[in-house]
This record gives sequence, structure tokens and C-alpha cells, in this order.
Amino acid sequence: MNVTFFSTKPYDSTFFEQTNAGFGFNLRFLKVPLDETTAELVTDSPVVCLFVNDQANAAVIRKLASQGVQLIALRCAGFNNVDLEAARQCGIRVVRVPAYSPYSVAEHTLALILALNRKTHRAYNRVKEGNFALDGLMGFDMFGRTVGLVGLGKIGKVTAQILKGFGCHLLAFDLVEDEEARQIGIEYVSLVELLNRSDIISLHCPLTPQTYHLINQDTLKLMKKGAMLINTGRGALIDTQAVIESLKSGQLGYLGLDVYEEESHLFFEDLSDTIIQDDIFMRLLTFPNVLITGHQAFFTRNALTSIAQTTCQNIQAFSEGTVSGNEL
Repeated sequence: MNVTFFSTKPYDSTFFEQTNAGFGFNLRFLKVPLDETTAELVTDSPVVCLFVNDQANAAVIRKLASQGVQLIALRCAGFNNVDLEAARQCGIRVVRVPAYSPYSVAEHTLALILALNRKTHRAYNRVKEGNFALDGLMGFDMFGRTVGLVGLGKIGKVTAQILKGFGCHLLAFDLVEDEEARQIGIEYVSLVELLNRSDIISLHCPLTPQTYHLINQDTLKLMKKGAMLINTGRGALIDTQAVIESLKSGQLGYLGLDVYEEESHLFFEDLSDTIIQDDIFMRLLTFPNVLITGHQAFFTRNALTSIAQTTCQNIQAFSEGTVSGNEL
């Protein structure tokens, strides 16, 4: 079976080719992202494999259907970039990787928290220049701090378990409550209460119409003055312009991002020799209390191996006429 990959990087082809040795699909790797102009590149391929910034809107879905595509295999957990209703209307099935390595994202979340708190990134640059002064590098003890987790799926729970080891008090807001989370020591509260009480707020919920710009001008005002906000979920959970204003006023004390709502034009590419045209993103980079990484939280060997394995299993189930359990 032919499978066409979009937005392919060298690490994608490496891990998928290794995994595919046990499946035997014919893999075709394209570097370009999927959009209305590139959908026509799919030929004689019933399966396309997409990543987070590939766009499968209604127009793209119809084009893929006309090209004979029957399955969209997402090699990620999020699916906000796929028009599921259009896919159903066109008879295209959609599968995803609901869990690959929750530890990779959870551990990166902690890396952002600790670096922002203890200003490790700034200290590193100072020491390289022979500056060993400690002024401006003051942090706080994690022990006893209140951390609010918005979204308590697998990643959120692993994050909670790690934070528990630091001695943090844990709050959570999620539409579904479960006993396992309570046993960890998590206190379920409303979103308003979580924002009011938390010293650190970490976003782990999916991007849906209901969570779009969940962090906005109004919800930022509900936070403690000087609170830390971390987002390793999806960029559009945050209204970036509102966050900038909150940073300028001092209401928001720290911001750690691994995702950005306009990242599709930036992340996963080397733009070091170009002039970045996104003025909002460049404004974020001017704040000393902001730390941004380029959507790398998932990027571990363990996670990439798991992503390739689950994706190939999803495609195999489709080829055999069965259901993988990961369909949307």
C-alpha cells in the first residue's frame, strides 16, 4: 500500500523507514506541507500521513478524495487541523496517535518551568561571556507552590506526578474527573478557581472551538499577579496579543511556550538567515521573562518510535479492513 507523507523531516523518514521494515508499506516522503496547492501531489496513494501544521480543510479534503485518498493518518495526537465533517462526507477515514510518550511532553513542560524560574537560559549566556553576577537571576522554591493543570489527560497526569515529587500542590480543571487523578493528590476545581489560586498554570487540553483563546484578556486578569503560564499544548489556546499586554503590565510574570498560534510559518524550519515577518512573535522574543522552544516537547527517540509504530498499525488496520481504535 502506498502512503504519502507531508511535512517530512529527516527524522521522520528515519524512524518510519525503520518501523516500516515490519509492515512493508511503500512510503513516499514529501517535504512540503499539505495545503490546497500541494494536495494534487498525491497520486496512486490511498493513505496520506500528516503532521500538526498540515492543513486538511474542506477544500483540501475534497481534493484528496478526488485523488483517491481513503485514509488520513495523523502522526500526532491533535486533530484541529482536519475538517472531520468534510472527511466524513467524502468517505475519508481519519486516525491519529492519541498517546505516544506523555513523558516527553511532561518532562519538557518541567524543563520550561525550571528554566524560567531559575533563569538558566540567561545564566548560561552570562557565564559564556565571563559574567558571574547573580543579579536578576533570583528564582523561587518549587516546593509548596500551587500548580494548575488545564486538561488532565495522559500528559497532564504525568506532569502532575512529576510536580508532586517537587512538593507542589496540584489543581486541575477538566471536563472529566477520575479517581486515579485524585489518588495522585490532585484537587479538581473550576477554571476560575484554578486561575485565581495557581502560581504556575500549564495547558494540556486539546484545541477545540471551546478552548480557542482560552487564555485571553479576561482570563489573564483572573490570574495571580506575577503567575507563570506554560503552553505545550496547541498555540491557539492562547491569545498572543493579550498575553503580550499582560506581560507588559506585569500581570503575567513568566511565559513558557513550545507552541505558537501562527507557528506554521515558523517552526520546524531554519530561518536564521531570514528576516522574520511575524511582528507579534518577534515582540515576544524581546521579553526577558519569556522562553520559547520550537514545538520540540514531543521530540524524543521514545516518542518518535511510538509515533511511527502506532501510525503504521493504524494504516495496517485500514488495509485489513479493521478498526484500529484510534479513529476520529
